Parts: sequence; structure tokens; C-alpha cells
Amino acid sequence: MTMDDPRLDEARLIPIAEVAHRLDIRGLKPAAREQIGPCPVCGGKDRFSINPDLGVFNCRHCGGGDGVRLVELVLACDFKAALAWLVGEAEQQIDPEVRRQREEARERDRANAERVAERKRAEAVSAARALWDGAEPALGSPVVDYLRLRGLPDTVAAAPAPCLRYAPALPYMIPAEGRGWQEVHRGPAMLAAIQMPSGQFSAVHRTWFDLDRPQGKARILHDGEILDRKKSLGSKKGCAIRLTHHRPRPGDFDTLIMGEGIETTLTALAADALPGAAYWAGIDLGNMAGRRVLRGKGMKYAGVPDLEDDSAFLPPPWIRRLVFIQDGDSDPRVTRAQLLSGLRRARARIRGLDSISIVHAGEGQDLNDILTRDPQ
Repeated sequence: MTMDDPRLDEARLIPIAEVAHRLDIRGLKPAAREQIGPCPVCGGKDRFSINPDLGVFNCRHCGGGDGVRLVELVLACDFKAALAWLVGEAEQQIDPEVRRQREEARERDRANAERVAERKRAEAVSAARALWDGAEPALGSPVVDYLRLRGLPDTVAAAPAPCLRYAPALPYMIPAEGRGWQEVHRGPAMLAAIQMPSGQFSAVHRTWFDLDRPQGKARILHDGEILDRKKSLGSKKGCAIRLTHHRPRPGDFDTLIMGEGIETTLTALAADALPGAAYWAGIDLGNMAGRRVLRGKGMKYAGVPDLEDDSAFLPPPWIRRLVFIQDGDSDPRVTRAQLLSGLRRARARIRGLDSISIVHAGEGQDLNDILTRDPQ
């Protein structure tokens, strides 16, 4: 089988949602333009996603790719076997009528998915804006006490960035059985504005906390499962939480330091190893890394960006030095590959960006653990 095998075009016409259905991948729930849930191979809760618009999937642990690659991953087979599973053996001729019908179906699916995704995105951004507008200033609020419990000095904790706010009793909602949503927790939360490259508000990040628990970390339970106490609402792709330089302008700074989470990034800010730098949180590794090139031997950990991905984070065009902070509480090889992908994408796209680097917090901990001495 060669890469000019006509079956490859036929396989790529099959919508990724159809591939996932045929593979019996379960537990996926809609989230903006994607469907998110546990990975069919490595598990988790929300580390796996498919994007019907782009026809791709991604797992924060296993990597990502197109429908053929998804079959390879789930069935643990090679490319040739995956292609045969999708469209039959090589000697089988493709019916031109079947090809035409699939092309039309794919175009309809793409157009419908785009309309639905855009409507849901607008609704989510509007809900995020309303939540942000209704929140209280973080200054002088329990957010300060939460940041202190995370080991941050008062130079950082007592003067929260303008992008942080406080919600005294924020409901934690999850999809209900069937349709709708159900509340499983209500408590204080730190809100963070997520901004587009233009500076426009695009989403809100929520961190539920409990000042009576170690490090202020809320413990949210549902049906015996501990839920992630951090969630985003709105559209976060390509965005960031700007913990310093709230409204950046050319010349304000030329070095940007970015961690995945707010607490990690604020820890770096407290250290102030590079005075004058800006400190932004990248929200999650997928946003910082973008899509990677995964096909080919050894590519899983190579950290090669897919430069056709135009939705991942990019720093402002005047940045000359970009530093990513690597947490040590995830698979180190995969995490490093993701960060390298994001850094290399930025260097390829930003003229004048001549310094990229990764700072590692150490195995088994994130940077904030150094302050709290309580590895997660």
C-alpha cells in the first residue's frame, strides 16, 4: 500500500464522528466545537476530544490525528490495517456513486457542524460575559486568602491581577442524564478573564476553592467521582489569561513567561526571575501546543507543530523571548513534546522571536508545589 492508494481519499471522506461511532467510543459530550470525554485507550475524564469541523481527534496523553490514525490508536493496528478496516482491502474498487454520496454528506455535515458550533460558541461567550460582569473584585476578597494558601507571597496574593474576580457562591454544573444540566456543587470561586489575541474578552476560567481544605483546593464529588475543580466557559482557543500587562502594547515587554495554570504562572511571577517579563497562563496544554505532526516513526514525542493549525496560542508579534513552564505531574515525554510544539509554532510564525525555552518544575510536581511542599 502506498500513500497514493485511492482508498486513502475515501477514508478521509468519512466524518470523524462516524469513525468514532463505528469504533464504539462512548462518553463523549458536546463542548463548543468539539466532543469531549474519556480516551478510549488511556481513560481519564476529559482528555480526549474529536473535532467534527476539522475531522481530527486529540488526546492529551496519546496524541491525535485524523480518522485513520484514530482507528490505529483504538484498534492498536498499523496504518494498512486501519485503512482496510475503514474502507476494505486494496483490491476492492470504490463505487463512484458511494464516493459522491460521501462527499456530499461530508460537506453537509461540515456546514451543519459549523453553524451549530458558531451558535453554541456565541451562547457560551455571552454566558461567560454575564458571569464575569456579575462577579466581585478579587482585591480584598477570599481570592486573596486562597492565593495565600497556595503559598504565594503578599506581593502577588494581596494584589490580584485585574483579570481575576470573585464569585461567592458559584454553581458547578454537569450534563444531566438525557438533556439539560444539573448542579452538583455550589461554593466560592476565583474567576479569570480569558482574552483573545486582540485583547477582547472570550471566556472565563473558574477555580472553585475551599479555604478550610489544604491549599484551599475544593473537593467536588459526584457519584463517588472527584470532579475537576477548574473549568472554562466560552471560547478559549488561541487565548490566554493575562496575569500581568492587562492591556499589552508594543514595547511594554519583549519576554513572555507562560504556565498552564494560574497558580503555576503566579508562582513564576513571585520568583521574578526575569524582571520586566509578562506572565500569562495558557489555560491548558492543548491550547499552548496546538495540533502536532504525529504520523511517522518517532513523531509522538518529536514536538513538531502542524503549522496549518491556526487556532492555537501565539504570543504578541513583538515578543522576542518565550518561556513555557513544564509541570511534572503529567507524562513528562508527552508534556515536553506538546510544549515544544507550541514553542516551535511561535518561532515559525513570529518574526524576531529568537529565544524559546522550557523551565521544568521537577518530576511529580508542578511549580506551585515548590511553594506549598505538597506534591499533587
